[in-house]
Amino acid sequence: MNKVKTIVIITPGFPVNEADSTCIPPQQIFVKALKQERPELNLIILTLQYPFFSGEYGWHGIKVISFGGENKGRIFSLFTNIRVWEKLKRLKKENPSLQLLSFWFGKCAFLADHFARRHQLTHYSWILGQDAKPGNKYFKKINPGAESLIALSDFIAEEFNRNYKVKPKHLIPVGIDTSLFNTSTPERHIDIIGAGNLVPLKQYPVFLEIVHALKSAKPDIKAVICGDGPEMKGLSEMVKNLELQDHVTLRGRMAHADVLLLMQQSRIFIHTSNYEGFGAVCLEALYAGTRVVSFVQPMKTGIPNWHIAASTPQMINITRDLLNEKDTIYQPVLPFTIQDNVRKMMQLFDASSSQ
Repeated sequence: MNKVKTIVIITPGFPVNEADSTCIPPQQIFVKALKQERPELNLIILTLQYPFFSGEYGWHGIKVISFGGENKGRIFSLFTNIRVWEKLKRLKKENPSLQLLSFWFGKCAFLADHFARRHQLTHYSWILGQDAKPGNKYFKKINPGAESLIALSDFIAEEFNRNYKVKPKHLIPVGIDTSLFNTSTPERHIDIIGAGNLVPLKQYPVFLEIVHALKSAKPDIKAVICGDGPEMKGLSEMVKNLELQDHVTLRGRMAHADVLLLMQQSRIFIHTSNYEGFGAVCLEALYAGTRVVSFVQPMKTGIPNWHIAASTPQMINITRDLLNEKDTIYQPVLPFTIQDNVRKMMQLFDASSSQ
């Protein structure tokens, strides 16, 4: 089998430097693991929107080309598209056998798909979350076949099929970097933790409602929310209105490693999002030994220590039962390794390069 030599990944955003741990953590972990697994691979990242500058830089030995789109408007967007196309042409000339991978089924997939068709190249689009929802304008523009689509989870595959009548043929879930976790066993002094962008989709008011509902039975309950976003002000006011100042701490934006350490100090991770492709934070919480409770079940097969709630009252009951457990043993759970996920991805590209 001939192994692929060059892969160009097209993404809306990418870390500005190696210290930028909060920019799409699951995708940067995947890219880093891909380079480690296949060091001979010529891996090139084209990032359209973020960082907010145009230029080239290195990231863990990988070339990153930033176009600084920054969602500046239609005219600038068209100009960015042209620049991306021209860059792809130059890369194709330098690397005739290059192949393409796009993160999310959106503009990046659109540009990669059209370039791949024009030049008879392999292109896979990794559907990662809300791009599987109804109303994705790029579906008709691309009209993809199932063979070119990779779903992040069973949930995403079914959602995409339900909305667009095309079921992705491939399934590659999210992975985590276990080396980022503290090897000690810190005391679990936090009862409940949540982490993510503070946006309406994540439903953090439900998180606060759950803490409020449990406070009467557990007056000393302690909860933490890690993350920042447009909902921060409203959540701060809700904490005061529900008199949870002594029970809930809003930590704001934190370095990725610091969030993982807090997970290892927590008993239960609550994920209140009403839609989730496959939350990497849930897998991180599982590996931290924390019990997970969520509304969305990403995979058809259940995952140990991951509890699914059909409603807020049920989430309250599950959380209460977990808090009342005696002598709980907090063991790491690792259902998918990032190395296995990278190998699955490369099996697709290696097979395509042999045809």
